[in-house]
Amino acid sequence: MPAYKDKATGKWFAKFYCKDWTGKNKQIKRRGFETKRDALEFERNYKLRQENNLDMEFEEFWKLYTEDVKNRVKLNTWLTKEHIVETKILPYFKNLRMNEISAAHVRKWQNTMIGFRYENGEGYSETYRKTMHNILSAIFNHACRFYNLKTNPARLAGNMGREESKEMLFWTVEEYKKFSDAIVDKPISYYAFEMLYWTGMRLGELLALTMADFDFENGTVRINKSYQRLKGQDYITTPKTPKSNRTIKLPKFLSEEMKDYFAMIYDIEPKDRIFQVTKSFLHHEMERGAKLSGVKKIRIHDLRHSHISHLIDLGFSAVAIADRVGHESIDITYRYSHLFPSKQVSMADKLDEVNANFENDDQDVVSDVMAEKLKTQEAVENDNKILDIQKYLVG
Repeated sequence: MPAYKDKATGKWFAKFYCKDWTGKNKQIKRRGFETKRDALEFERNYKLRQENNLDMEFEEFWKLYTEDVKNRVKLNTWLTKEHIVETKILPYFKNLRMNEISAAHVRKWQNTMIGFRYENGEGYSETYRKTMHNILSAIFNHACRFYNLKTNPARLAGNMGREESKEMLFWTVEEYKKFSDAIVDKPISYYAFEMLYWTGMRLGELLALTMADFDFENGTVRINKSYQRLKGQDYITTPKTPKSNRTIKLPKFLSEEMKDYFAMIYDIEPKDRIFQVTKSFLHHEMERGAKLSGVKKIRIHDLRHSHISHLIDLGFSAVAIADRVGHESIDITYRYSHLFPSKQVSMADKLDEVNANFENDDQDVVSDVMAEKLKTQEAVENDNKILDIQKYLVG
């Protein structure tokens, strides 16, 4: 495995032949190494990667994992994974060989992540710790499944962190009306929030909407894409899940409102986005509207919670609601049912009513029984008195 020094720059480069995926020899050349050792290490790791030999370093396997996985997941999902690996995982594991990494190595890394503190004294959240561990474990699972790694050391080490359930907040119709009145001065904000509150769609789904998605004859809107802005670029992607592809029936008033909105934006094409604003703009507008109206502050995603919970309160089934909002499972829909307490109140009132009716009926029965008992008791007492008199007379 020779390495060569570039006389012009004084740096080293590696040049060698390696078979590609078709089985043909291909020349590989890489420049810019500071030492001969670095150049030779590059050649070694490259060949190990081509041979699927897990004697390679973790950093090299990460490159292999990237080639295998990156194009199979959504861009925003990959960017999150990539950021965590490059900033939280690679600094610790990159020079360790894949087949030598043990559960003890993973435990030490976990302790480092758990012990980390920002300047304000706060550490990573439990949810973020769990995410970091899951990503590391996924990399080792990939090695086990496709490259014959014997065991997953992250699984042997045990989990780190836990899923933290975020509080679900919501606005009642009265609260939302106060909010919408406060932001009516900006039509694009008003109509955007009308769609979010009365349809329960996700923010990314809203921002991907075009005129072509609306069918006013049937009063529907089609959801088949989502908007993301990643690394300064706009992306239109598929929705969050397959079930998210759906058609939502609009209430008549909302259908009329969107017709009015379209009349204001006559200068866009049918396939242009109708809400050409950013997520941060709508977050700012939500804060502004909440402050002006005096309603409690909630997140934009809580408008989806509000819609789902309101439909549950109106008595619609979990299956019907799941279809409308694009939930993969009705179990997700059931998580929202606690947000509207009125059903619990009506249940308690109904139980009071049933119990009261039962008590009234039961009381009548009890009264009749007690009356009979009293009559019987009086008769017995009278009989006893007669017997006493007879005994007296006979004596």
